[in-house]
Amino acid sequence: MGLLRLVPLHCGTRAPLLAPLGERLQTAFGLSVQLATPGFDCEVAFDGSRGQYNSRVLLSQLLQSTPPDVTRVLGVAGVDLFIPVLTYVFGEAQLGGRAAVVSLHRLDDEMYGLPAHPKRLFERLVTEAVHELGHTYGLVHCHDDRCVMASSTYVEDIDLKSDRFCARCLATVRADTT
Repeated sequence: MGLLRLVPLHCGTRAPLLAPLGERLQTAFGLSVQLATPGFDCEVAFDGSRGQYNSRVLLSQLLQSTPPDVTRVLGVAGVDLFIPVLTYVFGEAQLGGRAAVVSLHRLDDEMYGLPAHPKRLFERLVTEAVHELGHTYGLVHCHDDRCVMASSTYVEDIDLKSDRFCARCLATVRADTT
């Protein structure tokens, strides 16, 4: 059984969500989950001109601070993420690599001026975490709208899809873990 390191990035992470997230990810991927502290200051990824955090910098820092015996690493932040070619991202991962990062920022109803909905926030976090980790298994966006690997441009897209892989995507993940 491989090891998934779950790293709360101390930039707005809500710690109570991490243990239940770890349980869901352990079920989804069959990996042992280890909560770890970050080995870097996530402020290194802050871009003052955008007022956001560069997810590629966070991915690089996660990789540099993760021991080689860790199968996958997922950073969980609470700040607004971007990549240079997009206004924002819910998360990012290395395609076929080991590292992924997700953010609660745009998953939270309060970001859109709506009342807090903790259950929906957690379900969105699980869905995005599974999605981004799916990319580390080499999965690209799926054309099955219910598959967790379906693309999500808007937060409402996340609510419409499942937190599970379709049969084709699941077969790819299972092939990698056997």
